[in-house]
Amino acid sequence: MTKLTDHLGRPIVAVTGIGIVTSLGVGKRDNWNALTSGKSGIHPITRFPTDHLNTTICGTVDFLASSSKGATALTYELAETAAREAIGESGLPPEDFGGPLFLASPPVELDWADRFSLYAPGHKGTATDTVLEIARGLNSQDIFEAAQFGTIADRLADEFGARGLPITLSTACASGATAIQLGVEAIRRGESERALSIGADGSVTAEALIRFSLLSALSTQNDIPEKASKPFSRDRDGFVIAEGAAALVLESLEAALARGATVLGILSGCGERADDFHRTRSKPDGSPAIAAVRAALADAGLSEDRIGYVNAHGTSTPENDKMEHLSLSTVFGERIRDIPVSSNKSMIGHTLSAAGAVEAAFSLMTMREGVIPPTINYDNPDPSIELDVVPNVKRSADISSVLSNSFGFGGQNACLVLTREPV
Repeated sequence: MTKLTDHLGRPIVAVTGIGIVTSLGVGKRDNWNALTSGKSGIHPITRFPTDHLNTTICGTVDFLASSSKGATALTYELAETAAREAIGESGLPPEDFGGPLFLASPPVELDWADRFSLYAPGHKGTATDTVLEIARGLNSQDIFEAAQFGTIADRLADEFGARGLPITLSTACASGATAIQLGVEAIRRGESERALSIGADGSVTAEALIRFSLLSALSTQNDIPEKASKPFSRDRDGFVIAEGAAALVLESLEAALARGATVLGILSGCGERADDFHRTRSKPDGSPAIAAVRAALADAGLSEDRIGYVNAHGTSTPENDKMEHLSLSTVFGERIRDIPVSSNKSMIGHTLSAAGAVEAAFSLMTMREGVIPPTINYDNPDPSIELDVVPNVKRSADISSVLSNSFGFGGQNACLVLTREPV
């Protein structure tokens, strides 16, 4: 008989649908084939001028209709596309999902087209007076709605028939994992039999590049774009900014089995810890990241020796990769040298708010397909980071449990434990 509750007596949470969009393409099959082939989605920026920018490469999703319409429109299309694939796979009605929606998305700013529409020549008075005068004359709420943080989730909830007030969250680079955690917790509390968790980010703009460059966070190895993201390598110099989305349909295992759904994996554990040490740097002893990993394992009821693969945060920044190695080696000890640890970001770049969800989706596929995606561009190993990073070429492996890490700026740390079967 299938076990339906976990070690704490809570409903076991199953995944019954997955949807993915990255710079590698639309849909989980095309993404998986490209990822496991070691293909890179990083390319020169063409969306906006890059004159005087230190970084001129990215992993933007330029093949969607909204790619030229601003961050809000593109983030919505990314989220909607991923969610439609996930719900379709789950077999649930696409117009009446019937559960809560949790969306991880970037902080909202007015797109430049909207800003320019609020500044017109020929007006007298202060800039504030000018903006107010023009705003009062607008006959549409489009600009107002586009500037509201919850607008995208509201539209998605209407599109798919979600229940209750949709939740929008932004916890930096941990956002996608946090959206999944909120869905898991809602089901465990018995508030719903299902939840839709989405991470989406279409916010690559010139401003974003400038801001991250001022933080010395971006790679400037522009000459060969597909070689720029090189997690855990000695010559890594920063992350490559990217766009993407992933959606997971979560259900109580009992409800999924009752309706005959295919179970794609189990969300067994979630852990989070905050780190207020610095806006970009981790606490030197790595204690918050270490605690997040241990919290996820404890929540899953698994010991360290049960993890067969780590989907690393692996951004390719000097600081993050060093601290992630510290946290993993502290938790797993000498065994970490023998656990496969690879980074999807070596191929898709850092999808920011979407990263935790995208990497959770790929982690589930790793277990189902029996293949570990490689860490590409691993040609110059960092001798201080002793990890089996599955260098450059995919690896066949029977993986039944995965730790997926998301360590964000501002001290946001979230980890997920995913398993092939209930534990």
